[in-house]
Amino acid sequence: MNSRLSPIISWPLEIELDNGRLRFAEDNPSIRQVIWNILATRPGERLMRPEFGAGLYNYIHQPNNETTRNLIKDAVVRGVTRWEPRVELTSVQVLPDPEQISYVNVSIHYRIRQNGTAGQADLSLQLASGG
Repeated sequence: MNSRLSPIISWPLEIELDNGRLRFAEDNPSIRQVIWNILATRPGERLMRPEFGAGLYNYIHQPNNETTRNLIKDAVVRGVTRWEPRVELTSVQVLPDPEQISYVNVSIHYRIRQNGTAGQADLSLQLASGG
């Protein structure tokens, strides 16, 4: 595999129906897709990369408390730092949703190493309703 190509290709690849070519995101959309892929994948889920992923789904049935939110933040930082070398994390926040007691809002701010552009990826994760 040509290592020069690997930083710009994200997963999943899509097929353009009109010409059958592969379509993939580039630049910041690619980075956001890869970050989502890292966060959604449980370590051990990929056969050829058993350590890949942050495993955020492992926290779904955990209580929405400070300890769980700190564990989620740590998983995000470790996963993105290890598996997305195109970015440098500038901040990661995991905060309780003020309107839904069982949700946390994860906000990931980063800087693209190649050009210094700032980027952000946000997601919500539903945990157990108890605190």
